[in-house]
Amino acid sequence: MEGHLMRFTILLCIALAASSSSQTCQPQNQEPMYVREMLMGCWTDFVREDKAEVHILNLIWTRVDNKENGEMFQLEMNISKPAILIMASSEKAYVAHTLSKEVKVYVNSSKVAMVGKADHNNVYVEDLPHQNEELINWAKQKFGGVTSFSTVQDIRKLTLTEAQGTNPGSSKCVLDNEDISQKTFLKIEIVSNVIKSCTPNPQNNDEIHVINIPDNSAVRNVSLLVKTQNTSLFMRGPQGTVWTFLRTNAWKFGSNNIIQLSMNLARLQKSYHGTLKGDKAEDVQKMALEYFRVSYFTSYNEIKHNGPTIFLVIGKQHNLTETSPTAIANVEKSTIPITTDAPNQMPLIMELYTSPDYRLPLDPQTRVHTNKRIYAEISGNTLGGMVLTLKVISCTVCSKTSCSVKKELPFISETCSVDSCHNNARLSFSLDELQEATSTTWDLVCSVNLCHSENCVYGGLVRRNLEVMQSCQPEDQPCFDFGLSGVLGIAFGGFLIGVLLIGALWFIKIKTGYPAGLDMGSTAASCPGCACLRAKRQLVSSNPSPSENSSANASIGSTQSTPTSSMV
Repeated sequence: MEGHLMRFTILLCIALAASSSSQTCQPQNQEPMYVREMLMGCWTDFVREDKAEVHILNLIWTRVDNKENGEMFQLEMNISKPAILIMASSEKAYVAHTLSKEVKVYVNSSKVAMVGKADHNNVYVEDLPHQNEELINWAKQKFGGVTSFSTVQDIRKLTLTEAQGTNPGSSKCVLDNEDISQKTFLKIEIVSNVIKSCTPNPQNNDEIHVINIPDNSAVRNVSLLVKTQNTSLFMRGPQGTVWTFLRTNAWKFGSNNIIQLSMNLARLQKSYHGTLKGDKAEDVQKMALEYFRVSYFTSYNEIKHNGPTIFLVIGKQHNLTETSPTAIANVEKSTIPITTDAPNQMPLIMELYTSPDYRLPLDPQTRVHTNKRIYAEISGNTLGGMVLTLKVISCTVCSKTSCSVKKELPFISETCSVDSCHNNARLSFSLDELQEATSTTWDLVCSVNLCHSENCVYGGLVRRNLEVMQSCQPEDQPCFDFGLSGVLGIAFGGFLIGVLLIGALWFIKIKTGYPAGLDMGSTAASCPGCACLRAKRQLVSSNPSPSENSSANASIGSTQSTPTSSMV
């Protein structure tokens, strides 16, 4: 009995450990904390002469079970500054309101009903247009302009605060997909029916968010705006779904679909190749845990949307400064609808150098010797400063006079620090292949791959003009190029050798005296203070040998006899 109890206890502990090591959660309809939908809106610096701001609120409902009964939400505008609020609704809505006397509210009676006592008679019923652009034009004609236009989905409570409601620097209301959380003058509470989410127990680790589009959803194009640094995303969708990043930061991601890295970069094929399948919440959560090899995730978000396209923002509210609406509009136009599989190539540039310090780039018209080693740096810019790894596949040179002359150019990858090698690659190559060529003007072409994490795609070709000149130095006799340090080293070595030679001669003089072959007389005559040497010379010459005397006398005799014979 005790043995069975022990086995049961062990199995229970194992089950608890397994459940805690791979946590999951069940999504619910609630206010999203990390992943929200971006809807149409605008935000300007317009203020009326009476200091009143003009705000338009466009209400959309997705959870209407009985359209005749409608929905209800709470509106609080108990502020001291003047403000004008225009409300339009897609379905019947009832508004429980608290308004100050400084506020004026304009509604469409057929769609919006104000519930409660109007203490200040500041609610006005108008025949408001249904289309967004028409509603903006109506507000401009009636009030002179629009401060903001906001689309809110499945709202529960809206509070207009005392914060400034203008956006300095923007004068025109141009509708675009926006993150409404950046409008700090609005406090909005919603219960979304489009995004079901759940958040496990809080973790102190980096954020990992899981996004799942069930197979029965109509969404196939998802645009993402990531606002939090060091965020990891796992994205699962039906076959044919494309995930496009509007702004890229340094994060990890995985997906069973195609990923488009902003408007300038190529697509990445699916990176998840695990055994888990299906669109159930628990299965998708386990896919993310398996892919990132972790035991936790920050949030799970399930998207149910009727349209083919949806814009999502990832990150807590008021986390980072928002991308301008114009930038998002440009990205939207370039990525939706997605109709081709051809990659958008990232602009690449190549700079050449003559030294491995990569400090002074060569002018494109500067000629380089064919026996020199050339250093190259290939770089590119991404939207939002995304960090990529560039890998050079191959390099060739093609003569500009006749492109039939094409040569492979072997290269060596050069290392560099992480800070200096963001979005670039360094390599070096020799021009020995061009030593015997007659052409002096070449096109240098390199093929490059773009890599993020372990995913790589073809990034295109980068070209650079290359001017060369034949070197007169034979290949088997390399030419040495000494720098300043080399010259100083040679000079110091020569000086040191001279000192050693003088020391050696001085040592020989001390030990052996003067060599017999040296004429010390001339030295002594020209050396002041050398009287001892002259004295020694005289002592030696005053005692000649007998042979020397006889020869000397003979010489004297012959010399003296010459004038006698002359006189005769």
